[in-house]
Amino acid sequence: MKILITGSNGLLGQKLVDLLRQQAGVEVVATSRGANKLAGLYPDVRFVALDVTSAAQVRAVLAQEQPTHLIHTAAMTNVDECELNQTACWEQNVTAVAHLVAACAEHKVHLTHLSTDFIFSGSAGPLTETAEPNPVNFYGHSKLAAERLVQASAGRWAIARTVLVYGVAHEYGRTNIVVWVRDSLRAGKSIKVVADQWRTPTLAEDLAQGCWLLARQAAQGIYHLSSDELLTPYAMALRVADYFGLDKTLIEKVTADTFSQPARRPARTGFYIDKARQELGYQPHTFAEGIALIGTQTK
Repeated sequence: MKILITGSNGLLGQKLVDLLRQQAGVEVVATSRGANKLAGLYPDVRFVALDVTSAAQVRAVLAQEQPTHLIHTAAMTNVDECELNQTACWEQNVTAVAHLVAACAEHKVHLTHLSTDFIFSGSAGPLTETAEPNPVNFYGHSKLAAERLVQASAGRWAIARTVLVYGVAHEYGRTNIVVWVRDSLRAGKSIKVVADQWRTPTLAEDLAQGCWLLARQAAQGIYHLSSDELLTPYAMALRVADYFGLDKTLIEKVTADTFSQPARRPARTGFYIDKARQELGYQPHTFAEGIALIGTQTK
């Protein structure tokens, strides 16, 4: 079994490399558009430079590496940047997927594609895999278009939708709800956190495990991978402060309309994960367990 990972420098990509390299009988190929951030950590893992927006590069790398499975994590995920730079968003989130779908079908590679709760309107949640998509921002539109390309593939595929991923990674510039709250409060900064949006936050290690289960079982179809705790970001922030013993009075409870952001956010999403539990054996951490794990990884 040979698994090629796109976006190996990202949060999920790094967790996947770490997890898959430990699996017996699995050969890992890490790919990313930038230089390999994991070279010092995992010198045993093969790395190949790959810009997934280049059809020629995608074809060449898959022909050269001949993976049995591909897990596609690379994407443009900054929601406001996607709204402001729609051409770049479409190229990275849709055009790239078209290249991968074609190459995977040609080489008979099982494709696991990462998607998002932002394909939904936010009018109701938690949601099952059969809920009707209706995105409210361009990022969501791009990810839904990508899903439809995957679903139309003649090859084998699985779509892993997820929600508000959090965790820590090596030399990773992006932040997330847990790390942002912890670091802000440690620095004595006051923060505004919304209390009128609901999500089922996802520990990056759990998402990596879910993707591995999908690949290992060559699963077919759409699966929701998150936790099953529906929380507001404000509630999450309070829990982070409690765990790390930080000053909760620095956390101001606000509504989403407090912020002027280019892209709308869905108000209420979150997932039901019964399908992944029953069919894959997926067992995510609780949010409290996820915070505690981060606590052991960083000081």
